[in-house]
Amino acid sequence: MFFTYLRRELRRRRKAALVVASGLALGIALVIVVSSVSSGMGKAQEKVLQSLYGLGTDMTVTKAMETSEEGGERPERPRFSFDARAEGSGEEQSTDHVLVQGFQSLADSTVDKVGEQSGVADAVGGLSLQVVKVSGEFTRGRFQQDGQGGQDGGQGGPGGAEPSEGGRVQGGGADFDVNSYSVYGTDVTEPELGPLTSSRITDGRTFKASETDAKVAVVDSAHAKEKELETGDTVTVKGTKFKIIGIATAESGDAAADLYLPLKQAQTLADAKDKVTTIYVRATDSQQIDSVKSAIQKNVSGTTVTTSADLADTVSGSLSTASSLATGVGTWLSVAVLVTAFLVAGLLTSSAVSRRVREFGTLKALGWNSGRVTGQVVGEAVVHGLMGGVLGIALGLAGAYAVTAISPTLQAELGGGAGGSGGMGGPGGGPVGGPGREAAAKTLEVALTAPVGLTTVALAVGLAVAGGLVAGAFGGWRASRLRPADALRRVA
Repeated sequence: MFFTYLRRELRRRRKAALVVASGLALGIALVIVVSSVSSGMGKAQEKVLQSLYGLGTDMTVTKAMETSEEGGERPERPRFSFDARAEGSGEEQSTDHVLVQGFQSLADSTVDKVGEQSGVADAVGGLSLQVVKVSGEFTRGRFQQDGQGGQDGGQGGPGGAEPSEGGRVQGGGADFDVNSYSVYGTDVTEPELGPLTSSRITDGRTFKASETDAKVAVVDSAHAKEKELETGDTVTVKGTKFKIIGIATAESGDAAADLYLPLKQAQTLADAKDKVTTIYVRATDSQQIDSVKSAIQKNVSGTTVTTSADLADTVSGSLSTASSLATGVGTWLSVAVLVTAFLVAGLLTSSAVSRRVREFGTLKALGWNSGRVTGQVVGEAVVHGLMGGVLGIALGLAGAYAVTAISPTLQAELGGGAGGSGGMGGPGGGPVGGPGREAAAKTLEVALTAPVGLTTVALAVGLAVAGGLVAGAFGGWRASRLRPADALRRVA
């Protein structure tokens, strides 16, 4: 009887049912779109953060560089020495200077100490370096006496004889090129942690666990293209040749370093034996990151622990703005529309009950009690809500698909100041964005998507049922107050 009466009433009042369902559908569709866009914002932000500290890293441990007034380390300045030879003018000379980049170095033992803290699943160290290579040649000058042609014997170049009175040196000088690139020493025994995990090997292979002290290297694809390097080639750093075993391409468009070496080799190049600049930490439980951070800061003195949430605060640009709109304005707009839709559905259902006074009065006179009448009204309202839910899910999926299809590009700007204070500014910890980056902000472009998960669909169904129950509560309350005698007085 219940379903028979329900089906008949829905057929009789199609327009009213469509109006109620459409109102709920708009609210539910807006919730789906906002939820999916917010999820897309989160994924875009995760992609940006992974380009800085690597996939799988929950936090980093660093030690800020102290100023000389505080009695700490002085930032090392490169010094270059060249021979000023009288013979062999025009011979190319070059020298490499390897600098520890970013934070103050930490002892290897600190990595073990961090790994022993409660809640830490794994901890590995890394060393960020900046290589400055200067290469070029000196050229002899020619001594020319006043009123005479040039003489090859007189030299104004380095090591040449002093010019006599009445003459001058013409030509000569020096032509040197300065090339700078970043090198990162990675712990090859822990390939699942660190900045190299944010890149994928597109040619060759990555490091083997046995290559802890091997003269091998992985090169970032952008650097390889610039220097015309391929797998199997060799690169020379401070007189040491390294064989390129793989080419890595950064997933987020910007690599953590130009060149990756085994940690021991990087320590040898920088004369930084048993030293690291950054410790990458993975927690046993992602929900306990804050407590792990507190434990490390308490038990490993002088260090700064930075989580992905801390680094996320440094992200600005259109990604940050859009995320704020989606989580702020979008959420409140969704709530407002839903509340309005629920109220409208409730009022329309209550109004429909008013128009069915004689009908319900007659049913009560025939033996229906108030609970049965109320249940009938609530059942109709729930069906209206489910209809609105189906329509709302369809509209929401269409909206999310449209956002993904258009895939608007958002910019994420990562300010250079975060790294200097101990932020997760890449392996070097200097400017945010990795070792050797400029002090200026780094900008990444990410495409926005709007993924719709099962949770979002379940939320939509729940809202649809809730909307029907709210509307049914209005109508049911009104129907339960009807008295058969009052209703029958209206019968003509």
